[in-house]
Amino acid sequence: MTATLIWILVVLVAIGLYLSWTAGRLDRLHARIDAARAALDAQLLRRASVAQELATSKVLDPAASIVLYEAAHAARQAEEEQREVAESELSQALRAVFADVQQLEAVREAPGGEEAARELTEAVRRVPMARRFHNDAVGAVRRLREHRKVRWFRLAGHAPFPMAFEMDDEPPSALAGRGT
Repeated sequence: MTATLIWILVVLVAIGLYLSWTAGRLDRLHARIDAARAALDAQLLRRASVAQELATSKVLDPAASIVLYEAAHAARQAEEEQREVAESELSQALRAVFADVQQLEAVREAPGGEEAARELTEAVRRVPMARRFHNDAVGAVRRLREHRKVRWFRLAGHAPFPMAFEMDDEPPSALAGRGT
């Protein structure tokens, strides 16, 4: 009788340790999402800031400046529910303005333009990477939260179900082929 109780106790402790380890892993993954989201937000803000700065520098033609400024301003001011749409519109505006390599060359020829073009190229390239890291972290949490043990024992606690950040982040062709 004592041996049976000891084995039951050992099994219960092992199950408890496993559930505790799983809950800790889930917590670490949620922290990873938070860090990845902060990095994504920083890259999106950097891209919008560089685009807005470029739009106000009087290097671009007036129509391109207005389009780029309005899209960048809307992306910076967007509420969380509209952020994906606003960031996609900024991507579209960047592609429209820099669809032609000559526009980028005009920026490079202006005083300080080489630095501005380099900053824009870096910002445009970093957004898809940051979004991919965020969405990979979201996918890992979702896969773990789909397991029965996580649902049955409510190991996720009150953490909201993570959502991927879906946006159009294709870089302009003039910026995609250039070195940083």
